[in-house]
Amino acid sequence: MSQKVLLNATEINIALNRLACQLIEKHDDFSKTVLIGIQPRGVFLAERLKTLLETEYKIKNIKLGYLDITFFRDDFRRGEKPLEANKTKIDFIVEDKNVVFVDDVLFTGRSIRSALTAVQSFGRPLEIELLTLIDRRFSRHLPIQPDYRGRQVDAINGEKVKVCWKENDGEDAVYLVAR
Repeated sequence: MSQKVLLNATEINIALNRLACQLIEKHDDFSKTVLIGIQPRGVFLAERLKTLLETEYKIKNIKLGYLDITFFRDDFRRGEKPLEANKTKIDFIVEDKNVVFVDDVLFTGRSIRSALTAVQSFGRPLEIELLTLIDRRFSRHLPIQPDYRGRQVDAINGEKVKVCWKENDGEDAVYLVAR
């Protein structure tokens, strides 16, 4: 198994700052906007963005939630081993808010479809957008596209995109892994 570096720590930081600026352009002070990290891996990106927006760009009171989509997936109970659920933590109402889903990699679009269904339990958002660090653009099963993307990647023939976060994996890096 070989792997190629797609983004190193510096490039991830640049992408995060660019994404933060794009969010500010659209959502200004975030008074009507909430960030929702999709469990499990989107949470690391969402937390990083929230911290960056608060510390570097001085935006206060950003609401951040975590959404578990396990039981909303269309492949639930289809695999050999049962899926393991994560925690949903949304302690605010999404009714009439702009919701920004945050996930590390957009692949087939099925996770986002599940998130669209799951978030309805918390109200009816005014608008839903998608922010992703990596967009695997030729892999879609559903017509879902990101509103904000860190980088587009053309992964083929079973290649996998692996996002590593310092908090969880000991380093910030994105790899293209050939199986």
